[in-house]
Order: sequence, then C-alpha cells, then structure tokens
Amino acid sequence: MDTNEFAVLKLFVVGVLVNAWMMRGLSATDSFNVEPTSPRLRKLCNESRLEWEMEVCGEDFKRDMAHIDPQHWCNLTHFISEYHLFTLCTETKSHIVDCYWPNPLVESYIIRIHKHFFSNCTIEQVVWVDPPDDTLTILILIPVFLTLAMIALVVWCSKRSDILA
Repeated sequence: MDTNEFAVLKLFVVGVLVNAWMMRGLSATDSFNVEPTSPRLRKLCNESRLEWEMEVCGEDFKRDMAHIDPQHWCNLTHFISEYHLFTLCTETKSHIVDCYWPNPLVESYIIRIHKHFFSNCTIEQVVWVDPPDDTLTILILIPVFLTLAMIALVVWCSKRSDILA
C-alpha cells in the first residue's frame, strides 16, 4: 500500500471514529455553539474628538522637539524616538475614538506638523552629467562587439556541426 492510500485510509478511520462518537449521545449542539452571532457593530468615528486628540499628540511632539536643536531637525537620527512616539500616539488615539488609522484627518494633521518642523529640509538636487566621450564610446562599443562576436561564434559552430558532433 503506497503512502497516499495509507493517508486516505487514516482519514477514513478518523472520520468513522468521530461519527461514532457523535452518535453515542453527544450531538453537535452539545459541543459547538451553532447560534449565529451578530456582527460586531462598529461605532462611528468621532472626528471632533479625534481632532482634539491629534492636538494633544502634536503638543507632546512640539514639546519633545523643543529639546532638539533646530539645526538637527533635518537629521532623522536626532529625533527618531520623538517621531515614533508621535506616530504611535496618533495611531492609539485614532483607535480610542473608533477611527481607523491613518485617515484623512490624521494625515492632514501630520502634514501640518511636517510643514512646521521639516519645511526647510530640502534635498539638494543632483545634477546628472554625461560621462566623457571616451568613456561613453567604450560603454557603447563593448556590448556591440560582444554581440557581433557571439553571432560569429554561432555561425562558425553551425557550419562546423559535422565536426563537433
């Protein structure tokens, strides 16, 4: 008997044993609750309270950021823990007032915080410059010559197939 047949046989035996156990006096309703449960009603988001809670989180973040030198506001390593606490606060407060997170109200508040603290953190634009002509020529010609060499090798080998076989 191969392993698949043996596995099917084991499943059959288990099914028979469970059925016999159920027939001995225990019905399905004795061991399982088959009453349909009503879906959990979700409370509506209290947006006015959420706005107030976001202000609380923002004030805590502003107080924490006051301890950091403004010249370091653009370096995330200097305020990562404060920012983490701010994000955690907004998420927790959103769930407390039965709102999902992130939501448009929270996002707009976070954008206001970013504009207040990080508006001067601009990234310098990288100016892309073409490589020198010699380098560019080499970078173009190498793949072209490799392609031609591979084509020549395939043609040469196909003509000599009688010798190679």
